[in-house]
Amino acid sequence: MISGRQAAEDAPVMVVLRGLGLGGLLAAVPALRALRRAHPGHRIVLAASASLADLVPLIGAVDELLDVPGPGPLRLGSPPDLAVNLYGRGPWSIGALRRTDPGLLLTHAHPGFPDVRGPSWRGDAHVVRRWCELLGWHGIAADPVDLGLKAPPAWGVAPTAALRGTAGPDLSSERSAPVVVHPGAAAPARRWPPERFALLAVALRQAGHEVVITGSAGERALAERVASLACLPEASVLAGRTGLGELAALVARARLVVCGDTGVARLATAFATPSVVLFGPVSPALWGPSHGPHVALWAGRSGDPRGNLPDEGLLEIGVREVLGAVVDLLEVDVR
Repeated sequence: MISGRQAAEDAPVMVVLRGLGLGGLLAAVPALRALRRAHPGHRIVLAASASLADLVPLIGAVDELLDVPGPGPLRLGSPPDLAVNLYGRGPWSIGALRRTDPGLLLTHAHPGFPDVRGPSWRGDAHVVRRWCELLGWHGIAADPVDLGLKAPPAWGVAPTAALRGTAGPDLSSERSAPVVVHPGAAAPARRWPPERFALLAVALRQAGHEVVITGSAGERALAERVASLACLPEASVLAGRTGLGELAALVARARLVVCGDTGVARLATAFATPSVVLFGPVSPALWGPSHGPHVALWAGRSGDPRGNLPDEGLLEIGVREVLGAVVDLLEVDVR
């Protein structure tokens, strides 16, 4: 287990299942904080991917991180006092938590578990509100706009080995506020074409903005293609060179973030960094920013978020439309 804050070793245990990725974790922040307020004496164990460890201390509501990808199984030393299902509607997640033999289980109702009480699942609810409403049904008040994270350590204080000695942008400076362009996404259906990201990057550079291209190690080739098409220097490609903590620090001090419907968009919301988010197969009414200096662009039709080709609705969003939203945000950014 990975420490997130401190709680007494003999405190009652609450296990919260959220075995999803970056965006999934950030969408659950208001619910996690509500659980902390409602049960200040519990040791809260978050069952999620260990890859998210750098963000856990920034939430301020979790004591430990138990590495659990997906819905389980969960391996705890003893039955928890309370189990909370923030993973999904079931049945796998409900079954995994039931097998921990909790004193109390908070979850949505499912016909496969008629003895488990909970609200009905609403597929049309915004993901943040869904978990807040779940807790509200169980008598725990949660604020869906409580999405902010604590300020991360500045990049440059403890750079990773992969970044030592590289000639990248000086992002440890308070004066350095680049525009972050994040062209990747988990599925091709949510990826705006790299040629369009490149045209956007060219316009930003011509306007005098520093541009960096972010992504995972697996997205480095995509980031390099965008940079090459935009004639950006090699040092501007940060894909594969930043851990999650460094990416959070970058987004927190960026002037603007432009990306698809990804976890990076949720990071921008968490740090109130202005963002332009391109939605394709999934409506921003389900995953989009609910408040703050953000613009969600959507053509108005849904599709398959796991599709192998860029969503047709996403392709309807043109470079000129994105540039217009970018200009509007850069003009009103007074941070």
